[in-house]
Amino acid sequence: MLTFIARRLFVSLWVFLAASLVMFVLAVNVRDPLSEARQLPDGQREAALAALTERMNLDEPVFVRYFMWLANAITGDLGVNRQGQSVNALLAERFPATIQLLTAATVLAIVIGITVGVLSALRQYSGLDHTVTFVAFVCFSLPVFWVGTLLKQYVAIDLNDWLRDPALAPMVILLISVVIGLACSSLLLGDRRTRLTVFGTTTVGMALLLWALSATRWFADPGLGVIVIALTAVAGAVAFTTLVSGLDFKSPTMRAALAAAAVGIVCSFALDPVLADPSLLTLLLLIVVTVGVCFGLGWYIGGELFRRSAITAAVLTGLFTGAVIFTDRLLQAFAAYSAHSRIRGRPISTIGPSTPNFDGTFWELRLDSFGHLVLPTMALMLVSLAVYTRYTRASMLEVMNQDYVRTARAKGLNERAVVTRHVLRNGMIPVTTLVAFDIGTLIGGAVITERVFGWKAMGLFLTEAIEQGDPMPMMAFFLVAGGAIVLFNMIADIAYAFLDPRIRLS
Repeated sequence: MLTFIARRLFVSLWVFLAASLVMFVLAVNVRDPLSEARQLPDGQREAALAALTERMNLDEPVFVRYFMWLANAITGDLGVNRQGQSVNALLAERFPATIQLLTAATVLAIVIGITVGVLSALRQYSGLDHTVTFVAFVCFSLPVFWVGTLLKQYVAIDLNDWLRDPALAPMVILLISVVIGLACSSLLLGDRRTRLTVFGTTTVGMALLLWALSATRWFADPGLGVIVIALTAVAGAVAFTTLVSGLDFKSPTMRAALAAAAVGIVCSFALDPVLADPSLLTLLLLIVVTVGVCFGLGWYIGGELFRRSAITAAVLTGLFTGAVIFTDRLLQAFAAYSAHSRIRGRPISTIGPSTPNFDGTFWELRLDSFGHLVLPTMALMLVSLAVYTRYTRASMLEVMNQDYVRTARAKGLNERAVVTRHVLRNGMIPVTTLVAFDIGTLIGGAVITERVFGWKAMGLFLTEAIEQGDPMPMMAFFLVAGGAIVLFNMIADIAYAFLDPRIRLS
């Protein structure tokens, strides 16, 4: 493995250097950097030309300028732009905005897309499969700028107006309940009677829940409460245990997961003073402590035979319970955030990464970031979600028809073991390649989405440099985007060996 990584690093370095040379030659020839200075009056022209020539080293040959840039880049100095501003400072300003914009969209697209793709493959040619296929193709064909405009109108403007008096009409309650009922019934493989029973039960239950939330004006001052947190944590423990080792309420794995859920519920009360207005460092420390405690629970309760599955289920349950508590704290801060003088009852924003001059608690600041992220995240997620769904479905179906999968079923393995241990791991190999390439390219920014929603990130950083004929910002963009592509493709190659032990990287 180490030999493979060293060899890939060596080859990637030379490829990266060759690409940087080509990129530099293209960047310095995008346009004449002195064209604007030549149009100045006679008294200012010569001084401007001399200043730009000295600042951009225009009196040197292209290859000399490249090696000068390369030597400075190795030491961490990316030079200055045409105006004399430090490119390092400009990059430090734009890159965090790109990470903030793309992390949520990428993670959600990967998780939701792969999950929906797996379910679609397991329910091939069912109503769920046909619906997912239709929605995926529609989302893939939507132009991003058009989606952004629709989101601004129907999610930002209309939703903000609705939040001033959040009450659900009976027709809206009925429509949402029917859609959720159809979705739940489509996940089952039982007969028609079973599906109709699940559909009716789910539809009626969701209608009653939405009516109660609307009648109590929950949407104006939301929160989960201890009962919902406890039920959700227990449901998460059961779900993770089923995924890891199968549904068995008496197994050590289930006991470890339920213990992790119980500890999380107790800590939500015990840590109330800490969670009132924490810092980001405090939350990171709590995550580390959560993993450590859940690891210990799984190690102790799992014993020798079930230790591995118990640790996995307990850690996943603990992190899930922590996420539920985090969500509850965000919801509790919504009313105060929406009533803030800088927000004025419009929490869903359409421009920029944050509200100017906004100052609030930790939870209110997180809500402000979420309100600015929700629209561009949805716009970016739709296309990627469709791609991951289709690739996952196709890969899963191909693997499910292999001989070793039929052999696993013939040996008596249950369907959960066949899907998780054989089909899913091998089906993720093509998707891993797609994920690595997608993450690497997204680091370079999303030009159209950034323009639609007024984000100053890496995409606009590149387009502004091209418009001005400024090679140093272009090369800085190449370093970040090209380096990310090389890095994540190497991570994908290494991940192949863990997904399929038959792949050897030596």
